Amino acid sequence: MSRTTLYNRQDSLEQALQLFWQKGFHATSLKDLEKALDMRPGSIYAAFGSKDGLFQEVLEHYARLTLTELEYTLKTHHSPLMGLAAYLRQLGGILDKGLPSRACMLVKSLLELGAREQSALQKVEAMLAGMEARFIDCFTEAQRIGELDSELDPVRLARRLQAEIMGLRAFAQRDVDSAAVHELAEDMAQSIEALRNDSAIEST
Repeated sequence: MSRTTLYNRQDSLEQALQLFWQKGFHATSLKDLEKALDMRPGSIYAAFGSKDGLFQEVLEHYARLTLTELEYTLKTHHSPLMGLAAYLRQLGGILDKGLPSRACMLVKSLLELGAREQSALQKVEAMLAGMEARFIDCFTEAQRIGELDSELDPVRLARRLQAEIMGLRAFAQRDVDSAAVHELAEDMAQSIEALRNDSAIEST
């Protein structure tokens, strides 16, 4: 695949992402996609196979972007728990980013898709499980380096964190101001920091 073709495909995925994220799978029509991607129906089908095929590729694109943001934040902090806390604080600014939707696209899709979209639904489930697994890795690493008490369960902590993030982003969909979301994110970040062992705090 040439660089130009690859670039055009990525650009098309980004345009489709904005549309699907805002309207959802069912409310996004082929006409909407034609206009957003500046492509004829035949070209869309040739490139992505179907609307469902395009949607699934968009889900993968979104998941990559989300994971890249998480990984960058983790790498710029000296410990797993501090990285997770920083990630939560970043999410607190979600109203300031001008996104198509404040809710996570994967969660919106999880709630929208049904039996007719089983393939896409399974993909969403797998991606959410992948994010959960990454959180588990963070808590496990925190235990390995002595930052987190060994008696705590990384799986349970990871699931709670994912549920809190889902809840924060759903709350941000309401008619609330940015300060309220920042405050909630700060409370969540501090709850992660509170898990740190005293010895880890003293060494920083």
